[in-house]
Amino acid sequence: MVEYIEGDYNAKGLRFGIIVSRFNDFVTNELLSGALTALKEHGVDEGDLKVVRVPGAFEIPQAAKKLCFSNDFDAIVCLGAVIKGDTPHFDFISSEASRGVGQVGLESNIPVLFGVLTTNNLEQAVARSGDNSSNKGRETALAAIEMANLFRKI
Repeated sequence: MVEYIEGDYNAKGLRFGIIVSRFNDFVTNELLSGALTALKEHGVDEGDLKVVRVPGAFEIPQAAKKLCFSNDFDAIVCLGAVIKGDTPHFDFISSEASRGVGQVGLESNIPVLFGVLTTNNLEQAVARSGDNSSNKGRETALAAIEMANLFRKI
């Protein structure tokens, strides 16, 4: 018989580190709000949350690695916003942020979730960080709960 293993959304007793960039904080603050709301709705105690602020998306992987190897967390949520401008800077930052977060996730033994918006314009960023069910901070936090539970079961 095939055994199926999957996570669930019971976050009681789980510990989460949240890294959020200050750059584009009018967007990232909303992502953080969505993530915190989702985590608390699913049973996370405030004492089991730590929010770490970094300057921008480029610095997120460095902080994620530090949190991962502290062995204090069941999952790490990475939040930021890179909005395309007139120069190739967007491409470099978004590429390195995603590559770095992915690398940290593969090197550590806990889930590291990528909730960094990479949008073509401000309107897209605002739409993805609003106070609704499409808030990507909320979605990333829910995925972190599911993955933390999955890792406990594997």
